[in-house]
Parts: sequence; structure tokens; C-alpha cells
Amino acid sequence: MEATLDRFRSSTLGWLRGTMAGLGTILLALAGIVAAAFGDWGLYPLFATAAALAIVLVEWVRNLAATFEVTDERLIIHRGIIFKSVDEIELYRVKDIRIDFTLLNQWANIGTILVSSSDETTRDGDLVLSHVENARGRREELRRLVDTARQRRRVREIDMIHDHDAL
Repeated sequence: MEATLDRFRSSTLGWLRGTMAGLGTILLALAGIVAAAFGDWGLYPLFATAAALAIVLVEWVRNLAATFEVTDERLIIHRGIIFKSVDEIELYRVKDIRIDFTLLNQWANIGTILVSSSDETTRDGDLVLSHVENARGRREELRRLVDTARQRRRVREIDMIHDHDAL
């Protein structure tokens, strides 16, 4: 079995400080605390804080439910908490690795990595790895590993384009 080179999850802390939804959740929690402390509404504003904490808890559990593992041969996706599944993409089958990030994502050093491959795992669409810390570095390492895996197996990626005008 190959050694694990990297193992990571989507970052809840990165989501909190690097997305508008996360920052909005922080503001909701703070607004509830400030309104309860200085307002005439009693403890009712703390419901806003409780709602914010519930949002963070849901995001944390969602991030806990998926772990990504990189070896020199595969990208392995572990999903689930109670009912678990393991899926993997052979690195030599990866066609493209894209990274998306907003200005806030860049500030928080997170990004979304999208992996497309000829593997069954990505048949219905790219594999999306959201809110990944150090996304640029992880993308570059993954790209390097894909190239190495292709060279080791002597595999080349060839795109077949059909020219409908030629028919």
C-alpha cells in the first residue's frame, strides 16, 4: 500500500473567515450577544447567537464527513460519519485540476479545488474540494503527482474532438 502524502478536510475555520456566509454567521453571533447585553429585548437576541452556532455546527459536521487523502498513485475520498464510503481516483486518469478563490478566500488562504478525470468518480461532474487550506500549494503538488503517475505508467492524455463540419 502506498504511503499517504497528504490528508486534509475542508476547513470550517477557513469557511468562517474566508467566505461571506462565514463572516455573516460571525456577525449574526456577535449581533445577538451585543443586542442581549445592551438592548431592552431580554435574552431573545441570544436566539440569533444560537442560530449562528447551529450554522457553524452543521458546517463542521459537513466538513467532518469528508476526508481527502493523497498518495503518489491515488486521490482517495473518505465520506460519511455513520455510513462510510471510500472512493478513489487514479492520478494518471486526472485530466485537469482547477482552483477557484474569491478575494476573501485569498485573504484566508483557502480555495476550492476542482478535479476532472476520466474516472467514474467524476462522470457526473468535477470532484469539488471546498474551503481547502493552502489550496494553491495542494493543487501544485497534486499536479506534480499526476504528471509523475502518468510518466510511471507511460500514459498520455489525448482529447478526441469531433469536427461536425467535416462530416
